[in-house]
Amino acid sequence: MKPPVKVPELTSAGDRYFDGMAEKFARSLYNAPRGELRLALLDALLPEMLELNGQPALDVGGGLGQQSAWLARRGHRVTLAEPSVDMLALARQTIDNEALSECVSYLQAPLQALETQAPGPWPLVICHAVLEWMGDPGAALAALGRLVAPGGQLSLMVFNRDALRFANVIKGNRQKALDDRLEGLGKRTRLTPVSPLTHAQVEHFAGAAGLCLDDVAGIRIFQDYLREPIADEADQATLFALERQYCRSEPHWRLGRYLLYTLRKPFCV
Repeated sequence: MKPPVKVPELTSAGDRYFDGMAEKFARSLYNAPRGELRLALLDALLPEMLELNGQPALDVGGGLGQQSAWLARRGHRVTLAEPSVDMLALARQTIDNEALSECVSYLQAPLQALETQAPGPWPLVICHAVLEWMGDPGAALAALGRLVAPGGQLSLMVFNRDALRFANVIKGNRQKALDDRLEGLGKRTRLTPVSPLTHAQVEHFAGAAGLCLDDVAGIRIFQDYLREPIADEADQATLFALERQYCRSEPHWRLGRYLLYTLRKPFCV
């Protein structure tokens, strides 16, 4: 068997991939309180926001495999598509460690290749924290829409541009926020997204893709603005309760570090 082709870190279209950075992702994002809170909120919200009945699912840009494992535990057969060789290797470890390998298949491919390599159509597509790393997120969402079956659902999570602006003001980067210079530059060692998105942009791109907005929530609406670190488990539990209580309420959800959407493809499209 031929080894998988290594995908370039930054394509000519401005897309960002993460070969050579999987360990940094695991350490900086998922083995830290913010990553743990993100996964805990998804665990609570997805059953509320999606109609889950064991349908086959495509996990686009599945990264380290947490979401694919979550679906597999609930009886879904999952295809995990991920362009980074390193990420895909760690995802296999995650899923093998939970004895879920029979429920998950793997595809080393970027989002743009999925219309030919995994066309479906799929009753459930998951695409979390991917569009903000794409040079053309509107075209990426249109491609995702073509993968969804009529009547199917797309669970989309994006990095919130408005929250990024707010965070920059708090950190003292006020001129940067005033100038709206919020995009990352695609540098190898940095994890600032190249295309953070506003809610209005997601609405526009989704409408152009023929998708209807069913639901929205904010992920980490408080944690990223804390002045003091979490003190103990009781403090963590109180923060989680606050996040859960307000993550779908106006105006709080709009300042989530991530915005989580359920989009549906109508039968008439």
